[in-house]
Amino acid sequence: MIQFGLRLHDAEKLPVEQVLPLVRQKGFTCAHVALSKSFRELPCTPSALTPGYALYLRHLFEKNGIDIAVLGNYLNLAHPDADALHAIQEKYYAHIRFASLLGCGMVGTETGAPNAEYKFCPECRSDEALATFIRNFKPVVRCAEQYGVTIAIEPVVKHIVYDARRARTVLDEIGSPNLQILFDPVNLLNMENVDRREEVFAEAIELLGKDIAMIHFKDFLRKDAGASWLLRVQGREAWRTTAPSALCKAGKALYLCNAGEYHPGKRGGMPELPEKAVRRVLNTL
Repeated sequence: MIQFGLRLHDAEKLPVEQVLPLVRQKGFTCAHVALSKSFRELPCTPSALTPGYALYLRHLFEKNGIDIAVLGNYLNLAHPDADALHAIQEKYYAHIRFASLLGCGMVGTETGAPNAEYKFCPECRSDEALATFIRNFKPVVRCAEQYGVTIAIEPVVKHIVYDARRARTVLDEIGSPNLQILFDPVNLLNMENVDRREEVFAEAIELLGKDIAMIHFKDFLRKDAGASWLLRVQGREAWRTTAPSALCKAGKALYLCNAGEYHPGKRGGMPELPEKAVRRVLNTL
């Protein structure tokens, strides 16, 4: 089974009460919600994430026939400052508790960088950085276990968990049934491995497939300047090479979220459900 969704912060910038009907009209049945991005007019500090707020949002999403597939909280769990790290962990605990009240089974996170700026540096790829992330992440996973929520890490080539093997290490060392993978294939690519992308994607599915809870899909265009990417949402590359249908055939029920359209310094309107890509996947099931 597949449910198609979008990142809610890629929708029109309207109050949540107005934007959810539009999301449903576009054909999406689930959403990736990052509170600080999706609801900028509403507070998202730990003290603001109350049961009453959670139930209000839960009823609103249910009324519009939309699941909250994942609650995103993308903070730096490898922050070198102890006080800042403690505050970050507290935000994860609050998001996990909030997710349990929302009826959302999953909190999503990336894996950080060993600096306060959350920027790529050579040390991201060190064993020390990985050990730091795992040590700081373990209490977050234990909190997720207590609330019956899945915490999912998203490997990103510029972060500490930069490939499928590092992600497998995190899963195995922590060893929790509440720890899974949020898989964005394009986020594993850079200028060094883009020409081997089918190999990169195949390795990821081989090593992580049984633990993938959600897939972000988007296409990419190579852009040479600054070794950066211009990413589009057409989904051709992701569908052709990651074969999410294979995961469904293996008995997985997946949320697939359109990862939006990226233009440097410019935001477009809400993306459409990519019908050709949807048909291509469904026809292979």
